Amino acid sequence: MGQKEENGESNKKFLTPEQEDNDVEMEQKVKKYLRGEVANLETLQDKKLKGQLAVREELYGKSAKAAAKIEKWLMPSEGGYLEAEGIEKTWRIKQEAIAQEVDILSSRNQYDIVLPDFGPYTVDFTSSGRYMAAAGRKGHIAIMDMKNISIIRELQVRETVRDVVFLHNELFFAAAQKKYPYIYNRDGTELHCLKEHGAVLKLQFLKNHFLLASVNKSGQLHFQDITTGEMIGNFRAKYGCSDAMKVNPFNNVVAVGHSRGKVSMWRPTSAKPLVEMLCHQGPVTALAFHSNGHLMATAGMERKIKLWDLRKFGEVQTLPFHAKTLDFSQKGLLAAATGSFVQVFGDLSDSQSYSRYMSHSIVKGYQIGKVLFRPYEDVLGIGHSSGWSSILIPGSGEPNFDTWVANPFETSKQRREKEVHSLLDKLPPETIMLNPTKIGTVRSTRNKEKPTKQETEAEMEAAVAAARNISFKNKTKGRSKPSKKAKKKQEAIAKAKRPFLDQERKGVELSKKRKQSTEETELPKSLQRFAKKKATA
Repeated sequence: MGQKEENGESNKKFLTPEQEDNDVEMEQKVKKYLRGEVANLETLQDKKLKGQLAVREELYGKSAKAAAKIEKWLMPSEGGYLEAEGIEKTWRIKQEAIAQEVDILSSRNQYDIVLPDFGPYTVDFTSSGRYMAAAGRKGHIAIMDMKNISIIRELQVRETVRDVVFLHNELFFAAAQKKYPYIYNRDGTELHCLKEHGAVLKLQFLKNHFLLASVNKSGQLHFQDITTGEMIGNFRAKYGCSDAMKVNPFNNVVAVGHSRGKVSMWRPTSAKPLVEMLCHQGPVTALAFHSNGHLMATAGMERKIKLWDLRKFGEVQTLPFHAKTLDFSQKGLLAAATGSFVQVFGDLSDSQSYSRYMSHSIVKGYQIGKVLFRPYEDVLGIGHSSGWSSILIPGSGEPNFDTWVANPFETSKQRREKEVHSLLDKLPPETIMLNPTKIGTVRSTRNKEKPTKQETEAEMEAAVAAARNISFKNKTKGRSKPSKKAKKKQEAIAKAKRPFLDQERKGVELSKKRKQSTEETELPKSLQRFAKKKATA
């Protein structure tokens, strides 16, 4: 037995380099799941409390280790970026070279759909990235299953389509047509015509609140609840119409870029913008939000892309590039496009310093209208003047998906259950604010302690004493008579007393009003016998 124990101890002491690396990785993962630092229990004198906290800390440690072990098996995929060797640059690597190196399933995500008769096109993906909606300006709308690369439904609405957006799942989508936005189901059946929105330029959907947001040609911003049909908000932006609108995924605040270089942020329950930022000297052409919600990218006509930290509303970086459309990926890559050229910027060092990562040119000089990253895939969708394309951007998508948030492989039963749960968990529009972490916190309702009567009297005496000690300049022509000086002193003393007397008078009036309101309120029958009876004359 002793030899076995000694051998066991020796095996524990002498570990291979691979085992040591695994231990280091496990420690880092455990730290990620720990609830802060371990409490210092040595300073406690209460033995009972000390024992309870020791048991609690032990349970926290066990749960963190279990979560780290589960992560090893449930999150096996790791995201990776392009890595260049020597003088090689990542932005010089072509899509043809990437297609030769990736697997067959990934190479299928690289394609071009050419439909020059119906363009330009705009695209939108569901939150899981499984389905895509493509809408041409001349009325062609297509719903595609990206898993099988097959078309589910095509329809021709026979009028201008400016934008398309999925609603809470792939069964419903909204299209901004010539006069009004319309809601369709996946079979192409028209369900609703939203005439109150007018001629809409851009559409956005707030999935946590089931709100459809739109901005029309006259610069009006609308928020409509698609579950009840109620119009939650209808506001007119002060700076005219806009073709740039995005939703911040962190707090669901809608940002609108204007022609005067300003970006205004709105919520459906406020007639005034929450924030107004002067971002550019010319019109704002595009904007996008990072998935963490703290970083915003804006593009202006002066051929600059600016990155803004929304926690302090300050500029972080300026990139010299003209962009008509912007989009952030789940891992923080920024795609910008203008003309027939797409440029992808990346912050690979996590230092909030973006630099060139990849570039791509559309063949035949097609004009790009919109770029959009596909969730949970290293794919960038491009809508251009002659159809839509898809290119591979390594490291752009989240490699591990959470089935409770978005499941690309969900069945019809799971989809129905998820729809019911999301409706039950729907957040009211009042919860939209710049800092959603304030929700659930307790606001102190304690009034400031009123100063006592003695304190107010002491402050008034000090103010009167200071007024009496005021010295006046000697003036000629009889203006420095003792009577005039005494009169001026009396005026200064009355001026010093006035705020204290006004405050006292307001307190008396407020107490009288409260007394009258309590007397006028009708008490229930069970309590009327306790009320004070008025004295009869």
